[in-house]
Amino acid sequence: MRKLVLENTAPFQGFAELVAYDEGLFEKEGLIVEWADRDKGTAPQLQTEITRPDELDPHSSHGRLFEQGEADMYNACEWGNYCRVQDSGISSGRQVGRRAIVTYAGLVVRPDSPCYTPQQLAGKLVGVPFYFGTHYLALHMLEGFMPRDDINLCSAPNGSRLRYDAMMAGEIEATTLTEPYLSFAEKNGCRILCAAYYHGTEVASDAVDGETYGAFNRAVREAVRLINADKRKYMQLFIDHHKKKDPEIGTLTVDDLRESRIVVVDPAPIPDEELERTADWIKSWGMLTETGSPLDLINADVQAAAHATAAE
Repeated sequence: MRKLVLENTAPFQGFAELVAYDEGLFEKEGLIVEWADRDKGTAPQLQTEITRPDELDPHSSHGRLFEQGEADMYNACEWGNYCRVQDSGISSGRQVGRRAIVTYAGLVVRPDSPCYTPQQLAGKLVGVPFYFGTHYLALHMLEGFMPRDDINLCSAPNGSRLRYDAMMAGEIEATTLTEPYLSFAEKNGCRILCAAYYHGTEVASDAVDGETYGAFNRAVREAVRLINADKRKYMQLFIDHHKKKDPEIGTLTVDDLRESRIVVVDPAPIPDEELERTADWIKSWGMLTETGSPLDLINADVQAAAHATAAE
């Protein structure tokens, strides 16, 4: 049995991995998966004075334990992982492929907000977790409705609950939420002004070779099959994962969640043309400036070997 230490994850970004863990699918592939708590000892907070991601460390949460040599692999949004890999102190740390869940998130305002359309957020303070998926998703969505100079972002905590509370307190006009907090906000009368899906990837050290990552992906692929065969059964995990720390989430039922928002697919390599387009877009926002070629951010050998093995 091979041991693999992963940074902990939540269902909105690691649904299939958590199902694979709970169902014993990793063990069937000869892997012992252990979780390391990347948020232990951290205190995320709203920082309205921070309006640019380059004022923060991209490894403040995702990748923090990886950088300290305490985890072999982590998964996060694809955009943020480009930036994390660029700034990594682990020379072997590279992306090795896309994760299974295609995350759904929305840009939300409280019930008494004067904003009813994305255009009305021009100049308004929008709280996002810089370097996390919903930061980049907010940029993608808002730039379709207003000039880039009218997009007004600030640093909000990772963790949808903290951003929801800041929005409801009026500290920010809008924020981005993932499930189950998106459905929780809707149930409490909040409005979703726009929403979309986004990919994530996994970053691995040289402790994860093609054979190991291939075994990991075989387990995840089986979890994807199980989820898609009975999605409602496994959607309960979105509630159970959070309700111990947040009892209000325990008031939700699976009926409050929408199956269409929970999308899982087989993990796969990052397509070269999408890799190029994504890197160019990130650079257009003043990030990823030290990367010459996006191919430098990928371990192509492990990616190719792992996904070929996983498909066998």
